[in-house]
Amino acid sequence: MSRYSRATLTYSFGPGPITPAVKILLWSNVAIFLATWIFPTLIGYLGLTPQAVIERRWIWQPATYMFLHDPVRVTHILFNMLGLWMFGVELERMWGTRFFVKYYAITGVGAGLTTVLASLLPFAAVATIYSVPTIGASGALYGLLVAYAIYFPNRPILMFLLFPIPAKYFVMIIGAIAFLASAGGNTNVAETTHLGGLVVGYLYLQSGRGGFTAELKYRYLKWKMNRLRRKFDVYSGGRSDWDRRVH
Repeated sequence: MSRYSRATLTYSFGPGPITPAVKILLWSNVAIFLATWIFPTLIGYLGLTPQAVIERRWIWQPATYMFLHDPVRVTHILFNMLGLWMFGVELERMWGTRFFVKYYAITGVGAGLTTVLASLLPFAAVATIYSVPTIGASGALYGLLVAYAIYFPNRPILMFLLFPIPAKYFVMIIGAIAFLASAGGNTNVAETTHLGGLVVGYLYLQSGRGGFTAELKYRYLKWKMNRLRRKFDVYSGGRSDWDRRVH
C-alpha cells in the first residue's frame, strides 16, 4: 500500500509580516489623521506652509507635515499608507529599523525643504506653493519608491493599479510626471514635494553606496592634480620639448 500526501498551496499578498517601524508609522499617521478630522486647525499649524516657515519661523513644519493627511479625502491616507506598507516593510527588513527610520526622516524632511526652496523661485508655476499648506507622507513615500527601484529594479509594480512594469521604469515614469506637473503648476497635488523625495532619496543612497560622494571626490582630486601640474609644469607621459624642466 502506498502512501501519499497532498501538496499544500499557500498564497500571500503584500510583503509579509509588518515590521516595527512601519507599524509605528502607520499607527502614528492614522492617529494624527483622526486628530485633524476632529481638530482641522491642526493642519494650519503642523502642515507645511513655506510662508509660515520663513516669516513666522515655524521650523517644525518640514518634519510634521508628513504625518498629516486630508481629513476629507480618506483615499489620501489610504493610498499613502498602502504604499508605506508595500514598500517600507521589505526595505526595513533589508536595512534594519534604525537605517530605515533615518532614511524615511531624511527623505520626508528633504522633500519638505525642497518645497520651501521651490516656493522662493521667481516662477509662476511655483508661486502658489508659498502660501498653501502641503500635507501628506508622499515625499517620504517617493523616497521609498526610488530606494525600492534601486535595490529591486526588476520587481513588477502595478502602474495605475492596472498593468505591471519593472520598478526602475515605474520610478522613471512617476518622476517625469512629477517634474512636468510641477513645472506646469496646474495641479493641486504637491508634485514638487514628490520630486524632492525622489531626488533626496536617490542622492542619499548614492552617497551611502559610494556613488555620488565618490564622484565628487574624484572630480575634486582630478581638478586639484591638474591645477598642480599646470602650476609646476608637470605633465604625464613623455615630452618632446627638452628645453622645459619637468619636476
